Formats: sequence, structure tokens, C-alpha cells
Amino acid sequence: MTDYPIADYDDAYANGAHIEGAGTYPPKWTELAQAFRDQAAAAGRARLELAYGPGERNRLDLFLPEGTPNGLAVFVHGGYWKAFDRSVWSHLAAGPLAHGYAVAMPGYTLCPDIGIDGIGEEIAAAISFAAGQVDGPIRLTGHSAGGQLVARMISGTPLLPQAVLARVAGVTPISGVHDLRPLVRTEMNEILKIDTGTAQSESPVLLEPRGAIPVTAWVGAAERPEFVRQNRALYEMWRGFATPMSIIEETDKHHFNVIDGLADPQHPLCRAFLGLAG
Repeated sequence: MTDYPIADYDDAYANGAHIEGAGTYPPKWTELAQAFRDQAAAAGRARLELAYGPGERNRLDLFLPEGTPNGLAVFVHGGYWKAFDRSVWSHLAAGPLAHGYAVAMPGYTLCPDIGIDGIGEEIAAAISFAAGQVDGPIRLTGHSAGGQLVARMISGTPLLPQAVLARVAGVTPISGVHDLRPLVRTEMNEILKIDTGTAQSESPVLLEPRGAIPVTAWVGAAERPEFVRQNRALYEMWRGFATPMSIIEETDKHHFNVIDGLADPQHPLCRAFLGLAG
């Protein structure tokens, strides 16, 4: 683990520089996602580019299982709130779909065109829209910045309507950045523009969870030490409330491959996300 205090915050939150073959991952994700989208569309089980708000990036993709969905699974992508698009991750819907869940993958406006608090409002709007399309329990997951966003959905000042929040059956933040304060010290904050107020209002570790919604804080054991620490921090801060908490540090997984388990219906990550035993 990192010796604290941190001397170089930019390095502490740099992922690609510490992952072998990091540059190969985005093209691979894009290829897998496009093939999945094409297959789902050909089968008539993809509703793409659904508008949930007025913004250019206020669109989501909804993938449908065979038959009536058992519920709604939502995946929120990462990229430090400033990169990537929903279309890069479509293949990760395969696991929940195999268990009969519809899967919504929302896009959102990126920093610096919006603040992190504004992104939270957009994601809440996307979840609410998708909830109107699919009945049953709602399960939320997100990676990195997406982990912060899904944790924010169930903590602090309410973002989700009560009727939607009441349907949330579980949340699985993956490698979430749950404390925004260290990012103020990074060069990327020139784009993110996190100030003291935003760090206070949007950091899940500083907020009280709303209700007893089960949360699984998931991270790769081989990730940068700050991501392991952030995951542990959410677990430690929230387990003092009514929220049932569990924590997983997945062996040998780094920041870019820790999400792979979502695509496999029998992987422990997918099963934990859907609240399945074992």
C-alpha cells in the first residue's frame, strides 16, 4: 500500500501507466461492445439511443432479455467523469441479461461542460427514465467514476424520486472514487473543477446512505493503492449505518479488467451485483 501522505497525487490516481498493455484495452472494449450491440439489435432486443433528457449525451441504451424482465440492471461507465461513452461497454450487459434482467447503460455530459454534481442529476434522470420502461427491482453498478455516481444515488441529498429509490434492491460500486477531495490536488481537476463544496456534497464517504439498501464495494486487489483505499473507506464509513455492507478485493484484477466479470453470468461479480447467492 501507499505510504501516506501522498507525494504525487497525479501518479496515485493514474491507472494506465501502471497496467501492462493498457493501450490495448479501449480498442478491445469497443470491438466487443459493437459486436454485442449488433447481435442484440439483430435479435430485436436492443433499444438504442433512447433520450432521457435534453442534452446531446442524455441518451441510454436498453438491452432486453428474452421474455418479461426480472428487473432492471443499470451500468454507469467511468472515465473520471471526462471520458468515454456508454457504447464502449455494451458487452458487459451479457451477464445480467442471462439472468433475465433488462440492462440500461446511460451516457452523460462530460466535464468540463458540466460539474460532477450535474452528472449525478443526469444519472438520476436516466435511472428514473429506465425505471419507467422496466418493472421490478433495480440494481445499480458503475465503474470508477461510475462507482461514485451509483453510490451517490443512494446517499446524501436525494437525487432519485422516492418511488424509484424504493425499488433499488442493491448497489455494487466497482473501483469507485468515493472521496473526491484527493482529486482536487491532481492536474485533472483543471477539467473536473471540484471545489470544497462539490467534494463535500458529492463524496459518498462523507454522506449518509439512505435506507438499508445492500451495497457490495468491489475493487481489484492489484489496483492502484488509492482505489483499494477508497473502496475500503466506503465500506468502513457506511457499515456504521443500516446499510448492509460487504467488501470484495478481487485477486489479481487491476482497474481495466476488474469489470470483466459483469459479462459472465456465473462470475462472482455478476452474481453479487444481482443479489444471487454464491
